[in-house]
Amino acid sequence: MAESVVLDKSKFNVKLNLLAIRIPRELCNSISHILNGFMLNKPRVKPIVEDSASEKSRLILLSENLLKADLSEVPDQNRNALRALCNYEVVPYSLTLGYSYWCADHILKQILPSGHIVHLNITEELLPYKYIIARVIYDKNQPRIKTVVNKVGTIKNEFRVPSFEVLAGTDNMVTEVKQYGAIFKLDYSLVYWNSRLEHEHIRLVSLFKPGEIICDMFAGIGPFAIPAAQKGCFVFANDLNPDSVHFLRINAKVNKVEDNIMAYNMDARAFMRHLMTLPESMPNTELQLTDMACISVEDPSGKGPSEEWSGDTKHVPACEITSKRSHGGSSSKVQHTTAKRRPEREDDNDDNDGFSIESNQRDGNFKKKFKGFKWTTPRSWERVDHVVMNLPAAAFEFLDVLKGLLQRRYWKGSLPFIHCYFFMRSNETTESKLKDVEATLNSIILDPYFHRVRDVAPNKAMFCLSFRLPTSSFLEDLEFKDAPKLF
Repeated sequence: MAESVVLDKSKFNVKLNLLAIRIPRELCNSISHILNGFMLNKPRVKPIVEDSASEKSRLILLSENLLKADLSEVPDQNRNALRALCNYEVVPYSLTLGYSYWCADHILKQILPSGHIVHLNITEELLPYKYIIARVIYDKNQPRIKTVVNKVGTIKNEFRVPSFEVLAGTDNMVTEVKQYGAIFKLDYSLVYWNSRLEHEHIRLVSLFKPGEIICDMFAGIGPFAIPAAQKGCFVFANDLNPDSVHFLRINAKVNKVEDNIMAYNMDARAFMRHLMTLPESMPNTELQLTDMACISVEDPSGKGPSEEWSGDTKHVPACEITSKRSHGGSSSKVQHTTAKRRPEREDDNDDNDGFSIESNQRDGNFKKKFKGFKWTTPRSWERVDHVVMNLPAAAFEFLDVLKGLLQRRYWKGSLPFIHCYFFMRSNETTESKLKDVEATLNSIILDPYFHRVRDVAPNKAMFCLSFRLPTSSFLEDLEFKDAPKLF
């Protein structure tokens, strides 16, 4: 588990090499008038200090702009007045401005990563002042800060994306965030992002091992998927929000892990069923198809094969993916339910629409569209090591998809760990939450682990429940108990 950032106070030390004038202490008031405008002028720093060499003298600190010991940079009139008053001595003086000197704003600016958006959660009693608050923040931090927004209402939409009002600056919500060595590009108005969860992202990913297969049901723009891929895991990443998937694709490329991530834009249940559905439609042909996957897409509209799905990170349309055995056997269907499609972006037009291959079979001619889905991609119906369910407001509702999802005759190795996030109020207990999970799966959970992530309200906390999926969740599929494996 990654450690928290440690505050090194010595990093804020600023050393000033100054000139000082040694004078009799009783003349401090008179000489300070003569040197007015030429003494050190810094907030909370006194320009007249005690002299360690003598109790009878004091040191007047001169401005950083005065560099010559002969005081030739001071007007003759002031120097003559100083000479007429007393004998003085110009000496070097070193002053260090440490952590205690700097205000919080200065410290935080030095520590925190750069960004142009300020996100406010203004309480109801301060709403009449919201534009004033935003204007002060904007004025005092520009040009670094370009946009100040306030969260409006509660999150109610299906994508769990907050609504914002722009209080000051430009309406530009496209930004970039850096976490644990990864870069995340996003549009803050279209996708969900919470920087407070950085340490939780690191904690969970620290449990993954290189070479493991991760299934992220609510992946967002990739806060779990990207670092997991960077660690050497392979990630099946899904999100219902098409904009989240769009930025997930971008972030995978920016962080150079696109070969370790397959992104989907589907309903989470359909996504899980799709991953566990065998592609039994591999045809028997003379062509070498071992490096590609073949998926037949039936379009209810009758307009022909869909071009939207591929082994890359394409939008999956609301259609049925049908897999049929090559000898005319039964077929299985997975209904893909997706959100309303967003307008196409220029960078969505990838040159990855596949190609057509025609061949003859005993059953007749076939024509299918092939995509760049390499068989080096893990077979998800055989093995998944971790399933991440990061949708605290509703993840429990999706646990039912795990019941009877895996087919025992194809599964290899241990059952996956499930990491399910949820909210818990002060009048609830982990025991009651565990009972809810066991009731949904109709199984006893062994060795459950509850991790308290953070408090989100006075009486509400976010937790992560981790457990290994019970063996009773297997689909026994007794009808095909002795059927040979297809691959």
